[in-house]
Amino acid sequence: MVKLIKIPLPDMIAKIQEKTGLSQSQIEEKISAKMQALAGFISKEGAVHIIANELGVKLFESSGKIKDVYAGMKSVEVLGKVTNIFEAKEFKRQDGTAGKVGSFVIGDETGTIRVVGWGTQADIVKDISQGTIVRVQGGLAKESNLGYREIHCSEHSRIIINPSGETVGEVKSTSKPIAVRKEIKQLTEQDTNAELLGTIVQVFDPRFFEVCPECNARVKEVDGAWQCDVHKAVAPAHNIVLNAVLDDGTDNIRCVFFRQQAESLIGKTQEEIASFRTQPDLFGPVKTELLGVMVKLTGRAKKNDFFNRIEFVANNIMKNPNPQEELERLKTTTQ
Repeated sequence: MVKLIKIPLPDMIAKIQEKTGLSQSQIEEKISAKMQALAGFISKEGAVHIIANELGVKLFESSGKIKDVYAGMKSVEVLGKVTNIFEAKEFKRQDGTAGKVGSFVIGDETGTIRVVGWGTQADIVKDISQGTIVRVQGGLAKESNLGYREIHCSEHSRIIINPSGETVGEVKSTSKPIAVRKEIKQLTEQDTNAELLGTIVQVFDPRFFEVCPECNARVKEVDGAWQCDVHKAVAPAHNIVLNAVLDDGTDNIRCVFFRQQAESLIGKTQEEIASFRTQPDLFGPVKTELLGVMVKLTGRAKKNDFFNRIEFVANNIMKNPNPQEELERLKTTTQ
């Protein structure tokens, strides 16, 4: 399967506006006409790609700025100022060998992004501090399960500390604002930071997928061996994804819980969850316990093009929230 560079729809439209001078309404008209001409056999994003090509607009033109880094880009080069640092950690792979990962956040006048270093690249966090300027070369841009952009650096990447003659202006923060409470019936695919309150009415059996034991990215099987884009041949680990249906009285929606979020919802250890992969019958009692549980979720709405429906990807979970607090909140928002 070909991995496409993932650029948000509003960003694509903004780039077309910038390069052509067309208004947003004019671009939207072109999108509708293109989708109608192709009899619905194309997504809105696909139509925008075609329109950009017809207008001679390069959607993925590299500027060296953080705002123009999108998931799927390879050999990423960007300059930024360190704003946050996370301690390097060692871990054990499934085959018993040791690995190391460290990360930090850099920013420029267009935004911020997390840089993740693997192996010897993890040690860079010892040599930097807030305000240090770094140039990242040869990184791989990815999107985390929670929808955040990251640049992953392997042994083949370079992280240059305080490159000669380079400066970075005032850093523009791209931290997400407080989530907006929504009713399920109100959700659209533009809701990237929403909060839902509802009751779990259906739980599906968990699915497990193969990931790189070092960077946690999905791996693919090539000629009988598992391959990671960054770490090449690996013995894969397995991550869980859990789906459940949430109902808030206005409508219901399928919610997706990846690894840490699934662990939080299920309330089991990693070892206990791993047993569900080989002994799926053990999940039956867990499923029963979750039915009827009230939860407060924050996350993002996402269009599932295959099923033509809006789903919700959870990034934070609160089980059994305080009813009195929720009642008081409802009063203040309706006054």
